[in-house]
Amino acid sequence: MKLLILPADSCDEMNRISEELSEKKFKIIDQEDNFILMIKRRYGNILIQVICLLVALTFFWPLIIVNLGYFTYSYLWASPHVLITTEKVSEEGEPLEFSNMDEVLNKANAIL
Repeated sequence: MKLLILPADSCDEMNRISEELSEKKFKIIDQEDNFILMIKRRYGNILIQVICLLVALTFFWPLIIVNLGYFTYSYLWASPHVLITTEKVSEEGEPLEFSNMDEVLNKANAIL
């Protein structure tokens, strides 16, 4: 998963952005003076999982393994990570590519 980076001009703005994301069910993973790293865990689309489970229990039991794979993918690799930082350049001196709040929320609420 691509790391989404949001810019902040000060620590107060960084905290304001993190509070806004916390209201959208993001959790803080790591925090220091110049950054806050947050994640929103995704569990996959519940409707897809219920349909797979019903079909698996009724007709084709290996579909449970597909359902488990979908859940694992959603939880481990599709969960968006957001870095809120006051830094403008990376450690190598290259400018950071920033995302906007709409892009972050779209990734967090995506179905697949």
